Amino acid sequence: MATAVIPRMQHIIQQKLEAFERLRTEFEASFQFVADVHGQKRFSTFPVFDIVRYLHALWICERKGSLLSVPRTVKAYEGERCLKLLRSWQGDGNTADVIAFLDRKLDMLPLSGITQQLQDARRTARNESLTNRLAHGRMILLNRGMNLLQALDAIFALSEEELLKEVRAACEQYGHLPAQITHQLEEMDSPLYAYVPHPVLAQQNMEIMNKLGVNVTALPADRPGMRTWRVAAAKEPLGPYAEQVIAGYLPLIAPFYNDIRASRFVDRPERSASGMIV
Repeated sequence: MATAVIPRMQHIIQQKLEAFERLRTEFEASFQFVADVHGQKRFSTFPVFDIVRYLHALWICERKGSLLSVPRTVKAYEGERCLKLLRSWQGDGNTADVIAFLDRKLDMLPLSGITQQLQDARRTARNESLTNRLAHGRMILLNRGMNLLQALDAIFALSEEELLKEVRAACEQYGHLPAQITHQLEEMDSPLYAYVPHPVLAQQNMEIMNKLGVNVTALPADRPGMRTWRVAAAKEPLGPYAEQVIAGYLPLIAPFYNDIRASRFVDRPERSASGMIV
């Protein structure tokens, strides 16, 4: 039984790798676009076409995670949810659910808290890197909120008929017509997208995410010289990996330390058979 399972798993792993290679280029572009929408970039306009592209990009990122069997406790991308939103949006004209999804994904956190931290950091003037990072983080939050407002403005500026027309045109371009979405949802439940953890898949995921991580953190505020001390570049020479200072021996024996009853007695030393004092 075990000998039959191993070739079957190897076949699934190979299929996953081949499917990811076909998806790689589109995933790299989608991952960067999602990062931009989430605050790395402030869009001057965010038309309906880009809203559909954003939902499509989240689905692509979800596919990558399933193909490479990335363990996760929280569904960060919600790709299947995005497909269902696109289907109901172009079919029933259900714009309210799309707005609720965008509001949940892009609504910025309260800026008062991070502004207070930034204000305190500037007053103490002890850590310039921390001050710069807080200012950068606040700008990311603001960009995310501005992108949400641009998306809502694009939706609200159109009549229901015009909006539905643009949604259907964008869905057709990205391959998300109702019949296609039905097939895509069924495919997500196939063994190809099942969770099959394997070292080869994990290595592939680490390689692609390391590459994309460098691109996402290419802004000036993300460079080593602008980081806080917790993620600053290491100083040479490096210290021992597991250096541990061992204190001198301290006898924790009665009557000095473990004499709970405070009994007064003499703890005479004893000698072992070899003559050593114990």
